[in-house]
Amino acid sequence: MLTKHDLLQPLATLRGDAVVVTTMGVVRPWGKYSTSELDFASADSAMGHAADLALGIALAQPQRKVVCLNGDGSMLMTLGTLVTVAQSAATNFILFVIQNNTYEITGNQPVPGSGFVDFAAMARGAGFRETYVFDEAQDYAQHLPGILEGEGPTLVVVKVEPGTEGPLSRGVQEESHYLKPSLAESAHRLRKVLTSND
Repeated sequence: MLTKHDLLQPLATLRGDAVVVTTMGVVRPWGKYSTSELDFASADSAMGHAADLALGIALAQPQRKVVCLNGDGSMLMTLGTLVTVAQSAATNFILFVIQNNTYEITGNQPVPGSGFVDFAAMARGAGFRETYVFDEAQDYAQHLPGILEGEGPTLVVVKVEPGTEGPLSRGVQEESHYLKPSLAESAHRLRKVLTSND
């Protein structure tokens, strides 16, 4: 099983100019590894829709990789997204499912199906081009460059130790740069960055 450091540090190093959309238990930790203007925290919003948002960005920006760091609880709430992603055939989209088997930011309650839900099998059944499952840091780090360079849509399940992140908020009290502005302001900033590079 990986730690969040094992998951996020290599990704932050290799992400290049990819958009990275985070949600739930990885929002604050990601902000410790990246200060890119291409980071977007899907926080203070409906749980389960970070992947939908990230897919929309991928379809609007086909020349750029888009990575979504989704939680297993969030993925479970919107399994239909797997079919939508596969049907879109967005070759630039990489959907991570961070599987810690808990709803971390609300107190580590167990996610339904913990221990036997197979997100990779679901993604393959939905029609994803590539699927990966990692529970060991070295294996993940070794395969990550190829995953980021390859064609998607790609699903990457990473089994991560549960953490102790508390409820998410926004404002100046937050350390992560991308949690300081409001959700609306963050969306406007990202749009400006993306459209200025067209």
